Amino acid sequence: MGYLDRSSSLSRLLKKASLAGAFFMPAIWLSTAHALCPAPSNLPTAQVQRVVDGDTLRLNDGRSVRMIGLNAPETGKQGQSAQPFAEASKRRLQTLVDESDGQVSLRVGEQAADRYGRTLANVYGRNGANLEAQLLAEGLGYLVAISPNVALVDCQLAAEKTARQARVGLWRDSPVQSPEQINSGGFAVVSGRVTNVQHNGGGVWIEFGDALVLRIAPNLVGEFDIAGLQRLKGQQVEARGWAVDRSRRGGLKPGQPRWMMPITHPVMLNTNFR
Repeated sequence: MGYLDRSSSLSRLLKKASLAGAFFMPAIWLSTAHALCPAPSNLPTAQVQRVVDGDTLRLNDGRSVRMIGLNAPETGKQGQSAQPFAEASKRRLQTLVDESDGQVSLRVGEQAADRYGRTLANVYGRNGANLEAQLLAEGLGYLVAISPNVALVDCQLAAEKTARQARVGLWRDSPVQSPEQINSGGFAVVSGRVTNVQHNGGGVWIEFGDALVLRIAPNLVGEFDIAGLQRLKGQQVEARGWAVDRSRRGGLKPGQPRWMMPITHPVMLNTNFR
């Protein structure tokens, strides 16, 4: 199915959702997720021991699985309050696992593990639906794309768009903030006007005044339209990723923005040239 065909299908599903009401919406989102990200055949299966949070599972074989393409809100840890919809995301993932009798199929990523030793995988229920797309379509997590694990990026983006257009979950009240509003490290969705774009040995740097700079690392530059990036100066751009406080690393020079956000795939930039 082509992207335009998928978009048409999403529009029809959104109309059904508005007519059906909230009670029937999960079933509609499920059909969306199933249609957009169908499971490949002959995937290995595993039994889930427990749901850790909205994007992480612990398996009976001892592995922890971080779901590819999904970033759920953080649950409360070390005395900190849970982020909005964190518990709802965890409960919904638990329900999906329970409906699959605790058995899931795994499509392990091209990069098979993260720096914490967790297995990186797309996760499917017994009915073949991709669980990341399911949660994205219900507004219970954000799409993230980190190369090279981007096999499902198009269908997961389409799933998130259903939630954003319907203003459900995290998108009920827009989570998008200005670069000037960033006051702590961690995941953020920001929108602002680009003041400068530089391409040098350190990669591509997209500045939002003195508040924030986006960085595309040299090894990822080839995945982007460089000419399009250069035209971003003066444009309003939305970006998402994990903000890093450069002042804590001792690498902040006078006149540089305090906050830096690595951009790991073109889908992490919402522009009109992709």
